[in-house]
Amino acid sequence: MSTLLDHSTAANLPYGEDSGEIFSDHLSPPVDEATITSLIETEINHMPEGDYLHRCRHRLVNMTARLDAVNWILKVHACYQFRPVTAFLSINYLDRFLSCTSLPRENGWEFQLVSVACFSLAAKMEEPEVPYLMDLQLFEPRFVIQPKMIQRMELWVMANLNWSLHSVTPFDYLHYFITNLPSSSSSKTETQLMNRLFFTASDLIISTVRVIDFLGFAPSTIAAAAVLCSTAIVLGQAPLPHSFHRRLNNEMVKCCQQLMEEHIVDTCPHKEDRVEVASPVGVLDAPSCSSCDMSSDRNNNV
Repeated sequence: MSTLLDHSTAANLPYGEDSGEIFSDHLSPPVDEATITSLIETEINHMPEGDYLHRCRHRLVNMTARLDAVNWILKVHACYQFRPVTAFLSINYLDRFLSCTSLPRENGWEFQLVSVACFSLAAKMEEPEVPYLMDLQLFEPRFVIQPKMIQRMELWVMANLNWSLHSVTPFDYLHYFITNLPSSSSSKTETQLMNRLFFTASDLIISTVRVIDFLGFAPSTIAAAAVLCSTAIVLGQAPLPHSFHRRLNNEMVKCCQQLMEEHIVDTCPHKEDRVEVASPVGVLDAPSCSSCDMSSDRNNNV
């Protein structure tokens, strides 16, 4: 499971505010700065290869097939009401695999096979109960793939990921970043506020998987940007500049926040002060960020 799951139950709770309170003393012991530093130092090992974003932008990767895979993963994830981190982890596996492996250009059974394998692996890592492989193939798939073939693909995916499935994701940082925001609220009000911030930030993080430019940002940067954007949404005002951790590149956080505001926040409907994830059906990947000179975040968190 994700590294911080031993310290926080936030990313592991079922998706949606009805899951109950996240930030309470008995559920979420404090995460220390040393743990966050360790995550930031190792997160680069759980990102796609360095040229992957360039290849995606220049359509050297079949972006239609990738988008179809992302949409399918999000639909099945919603159907089974899995945890938010499971969806993000599935697509992390998919992008890491595609960044180091070539698949046929046409959108055929190979992409569907990889999608099922990545989703199955993520579910095994994060969910207490995982459906049978045949039961994962929902929503009228073009091909029905036998379990033995999916299992062989799982092995191929794991081998290409160097058997590193304990990926660092933005969800690993949410509890630490949110609890370190300045606050003057009462204890009860503060807990309610932090819960709303968590679910809003979670929605934003999940929505980033459809916009390829977020592939250039480290998980910690995406988490920080999501917390800043969720603060603006929940409180109805722009957040004050805030440094979440000394190892974060604040310029990259600002650029990521701007990209979120342009391509995610403005397109997500609001309900009771929180963002609802837009339907994955028919959503196209947003255009590249042109409002800031965005370089890869892979080497910037130093």
